[in-house]
Amino acid sequence: MKRTAQLERKTKETQIKVRLSVDGRGKADVDTGIPFLDHMLTLFAVHGFMDLELKASGDIDVDHHHTIEDIGICFGSALAQAIGDRAGIKRFGDATVPMDESLARVVLDLSNRPFISYNVEPKRSSTGTFDIDLLGEFFRAVSVHSGMNLHVDLLRGQDPHHISEAIFKAFARALDMACSIDSRLKGAIPSTKGVL
Repeated sequence: MKRTAQLERKTKETQIKVRLSVDGRGKADVDTGIPFLDHMLTLFAVHGFMDLELKASGDIDVDHHHTIEDIGICFGSALAQAIGDRAGIKRFGDATVPMDESLARVVLDLSNRPFISYNVEPKRSSTGTFDIDLLGEFFRAVSVHSGMNLHVDLLRGQDPHHISEAIFKAFARALDMACSIDSRLKGAIPSTKGVL
């Protein structure tokens, strides 16, 4: 069974197309109109072993907020569609990843009950023209639309670019772990309730 999803979202502010394969090889074809976000999503695909095609256009002349949030909505929705009823998955994932002086931890549960705790407070939030504070909006949208309990913690870090990379790589590794199939479950739902 291939765990893939493809969807499109059009609003007055953004137009987004996404194709996601959970059981990929880390291939990325990303063009959001925001080069720094392209870099982060490519890192995610490579380190999470997921194939991601994403094309987006939005009102980035206003600011990046709408585009980033809507990409999170689309990514979260595609993830939920790809993993379906979540039968057989490990469900939980965690990773702590360094990037030079930065260290980020991501812990998640594909519980179908969205919650986010995003504890990232850098001393500087701008890298080039990009404000990494907006990444919180991306992860919030992913959490809500995928049904993910998501905890993101910056343990240490100075450089906003390094902080962002550590977070996306940790998210990728944690999500890869949570989505992976546990043969011991034999296709069962990983919950005492029998449903997620």
